[in-house]
Amino acid sequence: MERKFLNVILLGFGFMFVFTAFQTMGNIEKTILDSITQDDAEFTGDGYTSLAIIYATLAICNWMAPSVITLTGPRGAMLIGAFTYLFFIITFLFPRTWLLYVASVMIGAGAAAIWTGQGNYLTLNSDAETISRNSGVFWAMLQCSLFFGNLFVFIKFQGKTHIDLETRNVVFGALTAVCAVGIVFLLLLRPMRRAPVIDDVKSEMVIHEPEGPMEAFKGALRLFCTRDMLLLSVTFIYTGVELSFFSGVYSPSIGFTLGMGENVKQLVGLSGVFIGMGEVLGGALFGILGNKTTRWGRDPIVIMGYLIHMTSFFLIFINLPNVAPFGDTMDVSYITPSPYLAMFCSFLLGFGDACFNTQIYSILGGNYSDNSTSAFALFKFTQSLAAAACFFYSSRALLSVQLGVLAALASLGTAAFCRVEWAARGRARAAALDPLDDKTSPATHALADNALHYD
Repeated sequence: MERKFLNVILLGFGFMFVFTAFQTMGNIEKTILDSITQDDAEFTGDGYTSLAIIYATLAICNWMAPSVITLTGPRGAMLIGAFTYLFFIITFLFPRTWLLYVASVMIGAGAAAIWTGQGNYLTLNSDAETISRNSGVFWAMLQCSLFFGNLFVFIKFQGKTHIDLETRNVVFGALTAVCAVGIVFLLLLRPMRRAPVIDDVKSEMVIHEPEGPMEAFKGALRLFCTRDMLLLSVTFIYTGVELSFFSGVYSPSIGFTLGMGENVKQLVGLSGVFIGMGEVLGGALFGILGNKTTRWGRDPIVIMGYLIHMTSFFLIFINLPNVAPFGDTMDVSYITPSPYLAMFCSFLLGFGDACFNTQIYSILGGNYSDNSTSAFALFKFTQSLAAAACFFYSSRALLSVQLGVLAALASLGTAAFCRVEWAARGRARAAALDPLDDKTSPATHALADNALHYD
């Protein structure tokens, strides 16, 4: 196996195990903490508040992530971040309100390091022909975490209306061990030098990789103010809001809908399994077809994700009661709550999310290969800020309001992404019509050829 692709596989395994622990915790955190509160009157921690703190801290720390990576490198940053995830999981074995929120701040800071490092490392191991494939493969492996972790939770929560101490500790202990395995895979990553420039036709300006911490921070600010990055930020905002919805709001809302039957709590884990199935299928599909999707453009996949998400929002609206995000309820919506329809919507949410995120990774790795650290940091900053805002209002906003916000942002985000993609295609088409001298990079030649093929 070619060394760069082997690094991508190892990266995928590392994130798959680390996020098997974290994404499973995020999916069940609200349900778990409600059970802890019932057993311990002194514990007042709230799942939505914890997740909001995580993503708010992540958003703030993303501005510092490029500077950190200039000191630690992408591998060092990912390892530092992974250990904060391990610490966060361990704290659930010793439930204290103050410890929950301290760990939430720590993992937020660690997430900024691990995700910015991941984006940079993935770009270093990709070129013009492999960036879409590598993005899809990595995304599929990452989202296997939703499948395996939540399948385990589904089995452990079976037949339970209250998650007792013994069950909680078994789940937390298993997730701690899984996270540690992920760290071992990250330790196996090999250092890589800068990859060749993927796309010499930049969105508006060429910004070279900064050399020091302060230069990295200034470079991120300059990049954020470019037209294409501002447009892409609208798409990033949508992915942040829908991430918080499917990872921390939707599955607990199913568990709170008592009209679905006696074993409704185990549906929380099963929902995560179906979300993971959609994510893995989407990532694998776009990874296998990476070369073809790059040739024909990224916008058809994003538009498909938009239509899939809009369908799921409508079905969720008619299936779950309006007060489902707040706690146990016997209310119904427009139809009798159906667990089968709820699981189908989980799958649609996951598949649609894969459509958006694989193409975001592809466009950032392709158009900003000279400044990938800042580009991925800005992506995570905007996405995390939106996710934090969503978690803050999730405990107060009715389900219909949350779905309305999602639908509006999905429309704006899809339009913004397509605008950037079409502009890049137009520049490539113009470059294809001009004579290309020997100084032009092979990536630009390939992009020009693709543009002519698309026509």
